[in-house]
Amino acid sequence: MQPKVEIKSTEISAKPFLRWAGGKSWLVKYLDQIIPRTFNNYHEPFLGGGSIFFYLQPKSHSFLSDLNSELIETYEAIKSDAPSVIKVLKTFRNNENDYYRIRERNYKSVIQRAAKFIYLNQTSYNGIYRVNLNGVYNVPFGFRKKDFLNASNLLAAQKCLANTTIKHQDFFDISKNIKPMDLVFLDPPYTVSHNNNGFIKYNEKIFSLDDQIRLSRLIDVIKKNKAYYILTNAAHKTIEEIFEKGDKKLVYQRANLIGGINSKRGQTSEFVFTNLNL
Repeated sequence: MQPKVEIKSTEISAKPFLRWAGGKSWLVKYLDQIIPRTFNNYHEPFLGGGSIFFYLQPKSHSFLSDLNSELIETYEAIKSDAPSVIKVLKTFRNNENDYYRIRERNYKSVIQRAAKFIYLNQTSYNGIYRVNLNGVYNVPFGFRKKDFLNASNLLAAQKCLANTTIKHQDFFDISKNIKPMDLVFLDPPYTVSHNNNGFIKYNEKIFSLDDQIRLSRLIDVIKKNKAYYILTNAAHKTIEEIFEKGDKKLVYQRANLIGGINSKRGQTSEFVFTNLNL
């Protein structure tokens, strides 16, 4: 029987510094029932807001990646120089005129671009990341009252990111670096709507059904390398068929957090697949 050891840090109190559509903050309260007692390195190839990474704060080395280059650049800036990002953020103001002025401006330095990314994320409508056909961010102002700058949390996030490798890459690229007893958390953009037969049309170019099949192949690699995986995905029969591997399938209910103030959000079912011995 393996000895129980600490797998996460309790010395740093950091929370996600970005809002992210499809984020997994709802899963945090269930994680202690899922994560293994011990694991080696940690991998998260669909980083987004990093809810699970910041909850775990692994003591081992973490490999964090995403296909969103602006997102990754922002994480790298916080890891290397959070105080300078904070300094730029302090010059911004949460009002409609400043929002559109900052949104349209092309900053030259990585620090300025990271500050812009965090500011837009925190002050935009619903924290959605969306670009037009030319790749230009086009989310409208959100009229949020909450302060967009939490300097102490950004400094804490920098400490959490110290023992990480951060990369802009396709999710399958992690397959070259997975070792026995590593833990891989997989939270792909959802291809299908929850609990019905509809495919998400706006997401076809972001994460297609073919990408889901590639992700299934990645899980085969993870298992072949004797590592652990935790996969979250929409509760949909097509997803169930793609990821059926004889492993455990859990079903959780969460509040549907996407939508405007007057939208009917309701409850949504989510699948969690894992090869952990729960």
